[in-house]
Amino acid sequence: MKRAAVIGAGFGGLALAIRLQSAGVDTTLIEARDKPGGRAYFWERPTEAGTFTFDAGPTVITAPEALAELWKISGHDISKDVTLRPVTPFYRLSWPDGVAFDYSNDDAQLNAAIAQLNPEDVAGYRRFLEYSAGVYEQGYVKLGTVAFLDFKSMIAAAPSLMKYQAWRSVYSIVSSFVQNEKLRQALSFHTLLVGGNPMATSSIYALIHKLERDGGIWWAEGGTNKLVAGMVRHFERLGGVMRLGDPVTAIDTLGDRVTGLRTESGFELSVDAVASNADIVHSYRDLLKTSRSSQRTARKLLGKKYSPSLFVLHLGLKGTFPSIPHHSILFGPRYQGLLADIYDHGVLSEDFSLYLHHPSASDASMAPEGHSTFYALAPVPHLGKFPADWSEVGPVLEERILDEIQRRLIPDLRERIVTRFSYTPTDFRDDLRSHLGSGFSLSPILTQSAYFRAHNRDDAISNLYFVGAGTHPGAGIPGVVGSAKATAALMLGGGR
Repeated sequence: MKRAAVIGAGFGGLALAIRLQSAGVDTTLIEARDKPGGRAYFWERPTEAGTFTFDAGPTVITAPEALAELWKISGHDISKDVTLRPVTPFYRLSWPDGVAFDYSNDDAQLNAAIAQLNPEDVAGYRRFLEYSAGVYEQGYVKLGTVAFLDFKSMIAAAPSLMKYQAWRSVYSIVSSFVQNEKLRQALSFHTLLVGGNPMATSSIYALIHKLERDGGIWWAEGGTNKLVAGMVRHFERLGGVMRLGDPVTAIDTLGDRVTGLRTESGFELSVDAVASNADIVHSYRDLLKTSRSSQRTARKLLGKKYSPSLFVLHLGLKGTFPSIPHHSILFGPRYQGLLADIYDHGVLSEDFSLYLHHPSASDASMAPEGHSTFYALAPVPHLGKFPADWSEVGPVLEERILDEIQRRLIPDLRERIVTRFSYTPTDFRDDLRSHLGSGFSLSPILTQSAYFRAHNRDDAISNLYFVGAGTHPGAGIPGVVGSAKATAALMLGGGR
């Protein structure tokens, strides 16, 4: 392989393009939007006070060693392009009754916080941590960067999956170790960060806890967008070519081979291989219209379950808030019931839980002097379950979210707003071509994991590859960077 194209400059596409270019493959990365990043897009909002910077997400950076490896493979150092700073506490979790729980990898602090909820759960947490370490070793270290192309590979992994009761949900496993309901929520909510329902997502995803414990949670100085910019700079340093603002409209095939691609502007590129980091349904259904096998795959994908969408309210505020940490989870009055509304019933509930991102807590450059940047994220049903007119629903939900933050954290919130805007499920659909406006592609349930997820290499077209949230191992920065490593191994001849 001498020349390749990667569609989509999200984290997965960038990581794959860097790996290919590092191996000497002439790689062109084509992005539909005016900026790279995919879901890690960003906006700058100028105001009379100055300019606010808003990251679209993801905002929780874990597994920094997986990112650093993208530089190391060509003898470079990530620190030359990106400055990563540790964040502590990892999250502050709070409930409507006023109880708060700071979650970190400081054993003394964490054990004291657990003991305040239930002293008996300190020992149970230690047992859960041992379980998490086991699934981390099996699910992330051993299998997280290996492609599952045939059912035999799934059978080979089955003993480990059985050993760790992968058929059980994360919440079920957590509940077998700890008794306190708030602690059960604190140890199971992480699956929401990759689009999974804690009540249904395979217990293998408990590995996220170990991933955070060992590697920490990090912030890229200047915003997640600076991590993206550093990856682009490194890719281009290696000789890679980036093409922005030109959506791919077709992947051309001849028989069982990809021959090239075409874009909206009329640009055509002949290549030895194509890898798509675009939405998996969009890739198969829209970009591969002339391939019969791809259309069959598209029909199968349409029958699968997809993760919820997200409603994100961005706020630029007057004042600073040192008592509000970088990452907060504001749980609502319900947990299981709310999750059922979002994932099963397709109901936009009166109540909600929020992830509150406060980057100016760690980095004053994200807002003008004396000001702060926030976003509040609420998981909501995807458009297939809740096909609402978000131009009408969005403003109503905005007001509810402002009410909640005002009640629980910032009493004079509305008086402090300098700029605000929201990002809705229809934006996920229209800007990112995300099927049903899903925030994380395929839902990470056991029957849609590993071999049962979209394959990193197409089954019928031998030089067509996929990377990103819809492929193994799934969503989140470590997931899509891991998928890039698996896909690169296949493209470069080292995969099975």
